[in-house]
Amino acid sequence: MSPADRSIPVALSARHAHLSQQHVEVLFGPGYTLTPRSDLSQPGQFAAEETIEVVGPKRSIPKVRVLGPARALSQVELAFTDGIVLGINLPVRLSGDVAGTPGAHLIGPRGAVKLTEGCIVAMRHIHATPQDAERLGVEDGQIVYVRFPGPRGLVFDEVIVRVSPDFATELHLDTDEGNAAGIRSGDRAEVVASICRDLCGLEACPIAPDMRDGLSEPYCAFAQTELSFFRD
Repeated sequence: MSPADRSIPVALSARHAHLSQQHVEVLFGPGYTLTPRSDLSQPGQFAAEETIEVVGPKRSIPKVRVLGPARALSQVELAFTDGIVLGINLPVRLSGDVAGTPGAHLIGPRGAVKLTEGCIVAMRHIHATPQDAERLGVEDGQIVYVRFPGPRGLVFDEVIVRVSPDFATELHLDTDEGNAAGIRSGDRAEVVASICRDLCGLEACPIAPDMRDGLSEPYCAFAQTELSFFRD
């Protein structure tokens, strides 16, 4: 399969908040519902007109966009650099996996919420339709690499695949990750299930049997010359 056949679009995700309906009403007033501002690429999701201020131990970040519709649990998805500003040591988690994560104070025009947990850096992930997952040769829950060409090109590992007929196929990265590789929303990334099988293919390779697809980086002659994370 050629790199073009393995490519998918990229969507960069800036800091944002998902709110429960209870917290929507605390922050914006009783009976309040979120006001759609623009549709997101994932079906049924939207950026709302509403924004909140997120307050950490050191500083606050104002005008954090709320995404809708309301969810069962509130969470704030941030970049690592946002955590430095706020003074919060942010863990990397899948969206929705907030148990035991740090909290913050959320301030809206009509009230405030002490979020006891829910501040995370979202694990980089791929949304895929079943048809595109079959095309890419991946399955739900699989860990893969994604590769970007160009002058600041690199390979990201530990990218989890999520498959559903309700998704639109794309790779989700945060702004820190996008800036690291000079990526913009709409660019394309190559999905690589296995560096050894998909990119190298050396027969009887002595290290390939010990590789963990999506997690390991092979320290070999091929990787040193062909993969940008080994080059100066």
